[in-house]
Amino acid sequence: MFRAESVVPVRMSRVAVVAPEPALRETLVRIAEAGCVEIDLAVDGGPAVRGPAASRLQRLRAGPGPAVLSAAPPDLDALEREGRADLLAGEAQLEERLGGAVRHGAVAALAGWCPEAEMEATAARIAGAGGALVPLPTPRGVDPPTLLTGVAEGPPDHRPRTVLRSFTPLVTTYGTVPYADLDPTLPAGIAYVVMFGLMFGDAGHGLLLLALALVLRAGRPRRAAALRPLWPFVAAAGLASALAGLAYGEFFGPTGVLPVLWLAPLDEPTRLLTAAVGLGAVLLALAYGAGIVNRLREGGPAAALYATSGVAGAAVYLGLAALAGSVWLGQAVYGVVGAAVVAVGLAFAGVGAYAGTAGGAGGAVQTGVQLFDAVVRIGSNVVSFARLAAFGLTHAALGAIVWDGTTSLAGRGPAGVAVATLVFLLGNALAFALEALVAGVQALRLEFYELFSRLFETEGRPFSPWRPPVQHLTGPAGGTGASEARATTGRGPVRKEEA
Repeated sequence: MFRAESVVPVRMSRVAVVAPEPALRETLVRIAEAGCVEIDLAVDGGPAVRGPAASRLQRLRAGPGPAVLSAAPPDLDALEREGRADLLAGEAQLEERLGGAVRHGAVAALAGWCPEAEMEATAARIAGAGGALVPLPTPRGVDPPTLLTGVAEGPPDHRPRTVLRSFTPLVTTYGTVPYADLDPTLPAGIAYVVMFGLMFGDAGHGLLLLALALVLRAGRPRRAAALRPLWPFVAAAGLASALAGLAYGEFFGPTGVLPVLWLAPLDEPTRLLTAAVGLGAVLLALAYGAGIVNRLREGGPAAALYATSGVAGAAVYLGLAALAGSVWLGQAVYGVVGAAVVAVGLAFAGVGAYAGTAGGAGGAVQTGVQLFDAVVRIGSNVVSFARLAAFGLTHAALGAIVWDGTTSLAGRGPAGVAVATLVFLLGNALAFALEALVAGVQALRLEFYELFSRLFETEGRPFSPWRPPVQHLTGPAGGTGASEARATTGRGPVRKEEA
């Protein structure tokens, strides 16, 4: 079921980790096991204080590596002798955080960030060690770190839906969403697969993508196991392609297996082009709506009103759309209304742009250039969606070439049938590979440059919780001769290894 929380980043709380000095280490170990607290590191501009573990790690090897934290204080000399760089790296990280603690008498505290939904469970976890998690007011002028819903981890009732998690790389590849902004993961994923489907419209090829998604879901091949979480994304793209193929009447090309339910791309390219540009216009309007909300959440009504990605830019866009409609429909009244709306939008955008300049004649010239660029960009962005039709036509043309070659060879006896089969298989394999790559890249380009450029004006800071695997030795506490160890995070056992 849809939840309102999925349209905004995970809510963060400013916290302090407080513990008696003797219990601080165990408290931090439990924080690492919880894996959902980002701890502020001391930044004073001076040289870093190197602790015993960090010094031994430097002697052992150069360069950073994976860190494992020992639950009990280890013998650092023994770790160095045995070459346990992973445990030394974990201790070095612990030393860094211990060194950043603020101490008052016998009590120490560290500040950080924690998702609100994880506060209660984390507080209960560290209470067993004598620590406490204390909510703090958010510092003025400091934005919390961003954690998208599709990236969040936690108890079963807080884990993100599989589909949402598979769409998240679309957003994180572009950048980090500011904490105040909307989380566009779900609508961005839907827009992407729709655009991909229009360009890759073939029911046969779409079914192949669905089959590939099922293979990924099964964890095959093993080398691609890291891609398993993306299987819903691949399945959605395959479904969109199959539905577009049904509309086009394409099944491994114009084979006649399916009737044309909407249009045949090669027969009605103008109609397909009009539909592509119309879809682009709708997506841009939605992007402007989200941009207005983001500007309002970031800087209040003034930022939302004067920004070219806010109300001012949306007014220019709608006014230009009305002008285009007046030409298309031959209705002068639409042109008059559109021109008035464009003028109002440019006036507000000019005020916002001029406020960001040094003023004077130079500022006026700079503002004029920015307004001209905004108008040109709107027009070019709308026209850019014509590539949905262009690459859809390319896909259909490749399918037609392969099918024409297949049918021309099939009538030349048994040998011709064999060659025709080979041409059909190899031709479709080549078309599938090339067009899947091209459609994927072009849909990503439209997503980033035409849509995301209106959603985001700044970039946030990603949430980086401290969660090295914690190793519990079954031998003497802190010893290095234990026969077996168990590494855990806050989500349960990770692995067993010989220590």
